[in-house]
Formats: sequence, structure tokens, C-alpha cells
Amino acid sequence: MFTAKKLMFLYAVTPVHMGAGTALGVIDNPIQREVHTGHPVFAGSGIKGALRHEAEGLKDPEGKPKINVKAVFGPETNASEHAGAASFADAQLVAFPVRSLREGYVYATSPGALARLGRLAVIARARDFPADGLPGPSDTQAVVLADNLLAQNRLILESYAFDSLTDNGGLKEVARWLAANALPDGDGHTFFRNKLEKHLVLLSDTQLAFFVRNSTLVEPHVRIDDVSGTADDGGLFFTENLPPESLMVSLAMASQERRRKGDIGDGKETAEVILKSLTDTFSGRPVQIGGDATTGRGQVIVNFVGGGDAHA
Repeated sequence: MFTAKKLMFLYAVTPVHMGAGTALGVIDNPIQREVHTGHPVFAGSGIKGALRHEAEGLKDPEGKPKINVKAVFGPETNASEHAGAASFADAQLVAFPVRSLREGYVYATSPGALARLGRLAVIARARDFPADGLPGPSDTQAVVLADNLLAQNRLILESYAFDSLTDNGGLKEVARWLAANALPDGDGHTFFRNKLEKHLVLLSDTQLAFFVRNSTLVEPHVRIDDVSGTADDGGLFFTENLPPESLMVSLAMASQERRRKGDIGDGKETAEVILKSLTDTFSGRPVQIGGDATTGRGQVIVNFVGGGDAHA
């Protein structure tokens, strides 16, 4: 039983390719998506593997591991011995960067995306998340917090114009909460915390689904022939990436440390200690997740919130 839970935010610093493994359209290497929403998703198994890989290389000044990898993530060579004490839910979309005529880009979200975050916040006991009171924009409207995003009282995203809908205070409170909690403290994140608070935009669920389908980063690649060293005939392929500045959220969960398969009764560490070790180790740390690491893909900033430590 997982008795300790926290929200785990993942903020993309570089393009992220969490591959789906199969191509159903013109993109050869698509990213993982939810079937029912079309939103990008990070599989919980991929998150756990990325954190484990990062943890295995972390040492304190005396050369000792910073985290008990076997207890938290489970044995590496004999997985049947016992499971790890930590588990991670698939990461869901919170906000997606969309190119804007004014101020470069906005963080686009929707009532559905924020309601799902609110549901996870309740599970994780992330206090003070303002889950209620959001306006409901139509497909031609957008709730905009900053006037400097508007051109003739309309929000221009890509080649689409949205009428500005007045916020009733709900989106402003959500933006303030995300700015305070989704990104870690520190000078390196100040600009993005401030921008998230000012430039969070609420679209309809339909319009957010449209942008996450059509505004990802798609890159052409050429396969090189090992013998000739030149482009391979028919070697052109396209890879999809989640763009930088995307914000995802997962649910990090922990049980008492397990010692034998199916037996958690004689564990040494409590669920709270296990989850605290994850929080202390990874909060504010960049972690490489997904594929194409050798080309700089997959760098995300991790931040944990929950158990009563959120602040508005």
C-alpha cells in the first residue's frame, strides 16, 4: 500500500522524446499520447527508470550513494526478490507552450487539464490548490491574465485569434499557485516562474487538444550509411518531441521499504522516509528522460509538492 504521496512536476528544459514505439501517421517516431485526450504523456515506467539511472550516479562528498537505490527502486539484477518502495503515475499535461503574436509564447491550459491536476493535488494533499471557480471559455475564447498578450483585444496564437474572456479570479489563483509550486526556487527559474504567473492562458479543452496535436516539435533526420558515410537511400525520417517549456505532472507514491516479495512488514524505512529521500535528492535537479540523450533531448526539471508543503 502506498501511504505517502506527492505531486511531481516535470518542466521541459530541452525537447523531450518519450517515444510511442509505433507510427500511425506521417511522423515516424511519435511521442507517447493519451488515447482519450491526445495529450502528451510520460509513462510511469519511463519516469522511474530515468530517476533510477540518475540516482545510481549520485554520490555524497565521501563517495557514498545519496539515496538507497535498492530500497527505493528495487533490485536491479534480481527483480523477483522484492519490488521497490517508490512508484510513479503516468505524467499528465498541465500547460503547453504555444507561439503567441505578443510576448513570444504563452502557457496554454484548459479546464480539463487543470481539473485533472486538482484531482491529483487532493490525492497528494497539496494544500491550497485552487481547483474551483474557473471560467469556461468557448472554442473561440481565451481567458487571458495579461493585457500585453492582446492585439486589438484578441489573443493571437499561431494563426488563430481568440476573443479575450475576463477572468473571474479563478485562473489568476491557479497561475499564482503554479508559479509558486511547479518550478523550484532559484534565480535560474525566476523568469519562467514570473512568466507562468502572467502568461498562463485558459483555452477550451477542444482548442488545447488541437494545439498539442499540431504544435509539437517535429524534426527531420537522415540515416547515414555505415559504409559510404553518406545519406542512406530512403533514410529520411521524422521524430516528434515535446517542446521546451512544457509542464507535466505525475504522482510520486511510496510504501514502507520492502524486503521480500509480497512482504512489506519487515521494512526498515517508512513510506514517508522513502518519499522524503526522493524529494531531497531530485527537487530542483535536471533529469534526462526519454530518448535521444546524445543530442541533448530529455532534460526536465523535477519538483515535488504535497503532504501539506504546498504554498500559494
